[in-house]
Amino acid sequence: MAEYRMNAPLSDADAEKLRCGDVVFLSGVIYTARDAAHKRLMDLLDQNMELPFDLKGAVIYYVGPSPAPEGRPIGSAGPTTSYRMDSYAPRLHGLGVKASIGKGRRNAEVINALKKFGGVYFGATGGAGALLSMRIAEARVIAFEDLGTEAIRELKVSEFPLLVINDSQGGDLYVTPDRKAVGLE
Repeated sequence: MAEYRMNAPLSDADAEKLRCGDVVFLSGVIYTARDAAHKRLMDLLDQNMELPFDLKGAVIYYVGPSPAPEGRPIGSAGPTTSYRMDSYAPRLHGLGVKASIGKGRRNAEVINALKKFGGVYFGATGGAGALLSMRIAEARVIAFEDLGTEAIRELKVSEFPLLVINDSQGGDLYVTPDRKAVGLE
């Protein structure tokens, strides 16, 4: 297991060096998107229309944050289950997305897309949304405001804690867990 501090957007070299079990503290700009937002992104792509953010090197966080309390940019922001985005993820990786953040396993098509296009899947700790939100310095809706919590937001994060679940080499922490890497041995 290695530990990295990285900045988003991610480069090809960033994604290539990561291996499942690595810990990453991510800073920079990431984007939120869940099921409904992914569907709309696909519709825009199908219509050859401009997307609300640049996909090159992008990191997409599968989250539907709660409303921001006074004085905070965002409310609780824990990950949602990733498999609901599996049908969309390969296409987005093919267009430049470098990473996604969520919880739970990914299907074979997503894992193959990560290998083919040099991407990674990060796990964020489910149930720790309030704690994770403390790593978000800014949040603003950039698309699909009518979707409420599922609108696409641009987040500025600092030292956002992540675990590499799937890497660009086909590694899968759920299939071959490195018990030492995650502190179990």
